[in-house]
Amino acid sequence: MDRIVSARISDKIVKQINNLSQKMHTSKKAVIEKAIELLGRKFESEQGLDVFDQTCGAWNRKESAAVIVKQAKIAFRKSVHRYEQ
Repeated sequence: MDRIVSARISDKIVKQINNLSQKMHTSKKAVIEKAIELLGRKFESEQGLDVFDQTCGAWNRKESAAVIVKQAKIAFRKSVHRYEQ
């Protein structure tokens, strides 16, 4: 889903976006999206950042799967019976 972003930018940048979109035969939206994508890649490579490396292992937990399942079941049962009198 696309979202609307509002920002004040200089006339020079607006002209650059318009010129690029005409030369590339694409929309201004596509030009901006590609520019942000390229800037992000450049930043990650310069900083030595890798999103995959940063998020890999996020699933690793100290608790065993059995403990996590038990906690989830307890929370579910509490929520089901929360409004019973």
